[in-house]
Amino acid sequence: MHPASPSLRTLRARARPATERELAEIPWLSRLTEAERERALGDLVVTEAQAGDYICRIGRPVTYWFGLVDGLLKMSNDDSQGPVITFTGVAPGGWFGEGTVLKHEQYRYNIQALRKSRVAGLPVETFDWLLDHSLGFNRFVMHQLNERLGQFIAAREIDRISSPDLRVARNLAALFHPLLSPNVGGILRITQQELA
Repeated sequence: MHPASPSLRTLRARARPATERELAEIPWLSRLTEAERERALGDLVVTEAQAGDYICRIGRPVTYWFGLVDGLLKMSNDDSQGPVITFTGVAPGGWFGEGTVLKHEQYRYNIQALRKSRVAGLPVETFDWLLDHSLGFNRFVMHQLNERLGQFIAAREIDRISSPDLRVARNLAALFHPLLSPNVGGILRITQQELA
């Protein structure tokens, strides 16, 4: 198991409650009853990640279910044995790692900020409680898992395309998935530049 990296410790130290505006960007909150929402809001935190910060690291135990409020993340295996593979990007509104949380296992991938990002986290214990008590939350997680499976099947097909330009275009288009990245809209910022 890897010791906690400096970026992970710093991210936890900067964690704070979500603002009302950030809460409005979390797609599954609207599916909860008032009591379920109150429980989730009591435990939900948000932190700022700088470009290059790791949110999850291969070999670390799962502690949170994460979602991207703003920014851009990549999921890869760059610490593992064998060739480096970027599995997918995570765009605003996207929540990830539910399979790892469900199994209470160690991460088998890294999640890294590609630019300054705001990341929300729901503790594993609260995720489990919502699974036990919320039909709306269960439906959201089930749809997430189904869409994620479809995303990875499509990624394997994209890998077989011989044109690099077409592969890049298809991978970028995947970041606009309406269920996995519901808050992207029509524009995805992929650079470090701040909008005026």
